[in-house]
Amino acid sequence: MKNTGKLPTEQEFIRSKCFHPTGKFVEFTTEEVEQSIPSRFEKIVRLHSDRLAVKEGDRWLTYDELNQTANRIARAILARCGDSDECVALLFEQSLDAIAAMLGALKAGKLDVVLDTSNPFARTTYMLEDSQAGLIVTNNQNLPLARKLAQDKLQLLNIDELDSGLRADNLNLPIRPDIAARIIYTSGSTGEPKGVVLNHRRILHEFMSNTNGCLLCAGDRVALLTGAGTAQGMVTTYAALLNGAAVCLFNVSKDGLANLANWLYSEQVTFYTSVPALFRRFASALVEGQEFPPLRVIKLGADQVRKNDVELYKKHFPNCLLKVFLSATETGNICQYSIDKETEIASDIVPVGYAVEGIEILLLDEHGKEVGNDQIGAIAVRSRYLALGYWRRPDLTESKFLPDPEGGDKRIYLTGDLGRRYSDGRLEYLGRMDSRVKIRGYTVEIVEIESVLGRHPAVREAVVLARQDGSGEKKLVAYVVARQTPTPTVSELRIYLKEKLPDYMIPSVFIFLESLPLSSNGKVDRDGLPQPDGTRPEVETIFVTPLTAVEKTLAEIWAEVLKLEKVGIHDNFFDLGGHSLAATRLISRVIQEFHFELPIKALFESPTVAAMSALIMQHQENQAGRDDLERILSEVEAISDEEAERVLKNRTGKVEQ
Repeated sequence: MKNTGKLPTEQEFIRSKCFHPTGKFVEFTTEEVEQSIPSRFEKIVRLHSDRLAVKEGDRWLTYDELNQTANRIARAILARCGDSDECVALLFEQSLDAIAAMLGALKAGKLDVVLDTSNPFARTTYMLEDSQAGLIVTNNQNLPLARKLAQDKLQLLNIDELDSGLRADNLNLPIRPDIAARIIYTSGSTGEPKGVVLNHRRILHEFMSNTNGCLLCAGDRVALLTGAGTAQGMVTTYAALLNGAAVCLFNVSKDGLANLANWLYSEQVTFYTSVPALFRRFASALVEGQEFPPLRVIKLGADQVRKNDVELYKKHFPNCLLKVFLSATETGNICQYSIDKETEIASDIVPVGYAVEGIEILLLDEHGKEVGNDQIGAIAVRSRYLALGYWRRPDLTESKFLPDPEGGDKRIYLTGDLGRRYSDGRLEYLGRMDSRVKIRGYTVEIVEIESVLGRHPAVREAVVLARQDGSGEKKLVAYVVARQTPTPTVSELRIYLKEKLPDYMIPSVFIFLESLPLSSNGKVDRDGLPQPDGTRPEVETIFVTPLTAVEKTLAEIWAEVLKLEKVGIHDNFFDLGGHSLAATRLISRVIQEFHFELPIKALFESPTVAAMSALIMQHQENQAGRDDLERILSEVEAISDEEAERVLKNRTGKVEQ
């Protein structure tokens, strides 16, 4: 797909409708890609020093304040690392501090890796050791974890205790666009995560495709719904900060999906971006007529967008545009597709559209030859804006990043994805061609889960598949052959995996088999593995039938969300296959049914039907008591003092003296 940088006329027309009301969009050119991220950011600071840059709850910084904070962090990093080319590790939760530290590391000319505090300790330790970081930058909140990770072997920098004498002016270090800027770890087929190395040029090219594709400008307020250290979080953060827009942070895991709509409205967000699964859950819970007047763009990427996602967009967001992007950590954005309320989607698969500027998309057969239109081929990307390769994995880099046969500075990246191109040039994304799958927007290597699960002492063999449930969403199903009887419980296996893998890589369903089916060539016959049938898994708790009306309603909600036939009142939601996104859906259903605000943390603290039933009953009793007292007081106010005394005595059994 030769790319001229121009979109078809109808796509240009739809894109033109998403101009910000201020009309102050400024195109980012390919020539501007050839600089460093700090250089672009400092230009924006000069233009918009007093504008809001980052907002997290009640905390916020202007561009000038963020720049000065980042400069002080950069000088503190240099004071400890000097001119060393060692990687710098950033240990933060999703926060304003994380963004300031990211900019500080880049201003110091360093390569950084962001460690997610929600990851299992073993996974974080591996990433820290593999990156060979010599310094951990953190804050007071995460200092205990940082000390545990450092083990007195690595230097620590607490940004809450910076030397007051550190200067806050720009460092003006000469940083080339081809210098490595970030390592992002993704799931690896070896059983351990692999690091993708991005330089400033690669990041700024993706920034360009977001800016020009969505007409981002300084008047935008951009929602950041994931950690700034993820590929999507990094792109979203820079899409705002390198344009003079405001980054508004919302932690879905902590604050709950049920509160997202009110937050978007109160923060006057104009630009929403997330994985399709999160948008699907969010939009499905919206009530009829709920509006978001400032919202002008919804951007979905990192997973396959479905036709019903477009229908949800049209139903609830008639006054904005939907942008679909196809991307990979190694390539950045490669395709874009603009949708408005008039766009018709002919099939269940939503096109990912047309190549962005600077990207050429190839569809190859098994021999590496290009296929024709309407034929399925492996997606390869030719560009000069690819990642540098895989950190400390020259063998993997060589196998996935190929030199361009036509010469020059372009390379070809083999994505491992399948696609099909229409005659008009639109690309259709058909998913992974191997065991690498997308779960809730995250790229997951099935082999890694199988490898970790197979290390459990009670497991003889394990196979993991990504299956679609009744709603069409993918979930991980683990097939386990135990070494002995009794077999390990689901609870035991989940606890074991949680120590080594992030939440999205924990299978939702475990099926125990006497043996795995084999094909004629002796390999595991994955097609012969049984489909989950909704049977309640073998957990440690004994099944107890719900008795009260509240318990019965909650058990029905549990079963509906988890796609199970039945749920006992003492069954743990997470042992039954629940995860963070399913938790937000369940809480939304409970709020709708019982009409009171319930924070998402309530499910983590009370993850059984019995425990949540007790919470609801207590709330109802308290509410009934308040209602009764209000009726008594209203009656007392309407009668004489003597009559009031008699009423109170009859109702309460005593009279206050």
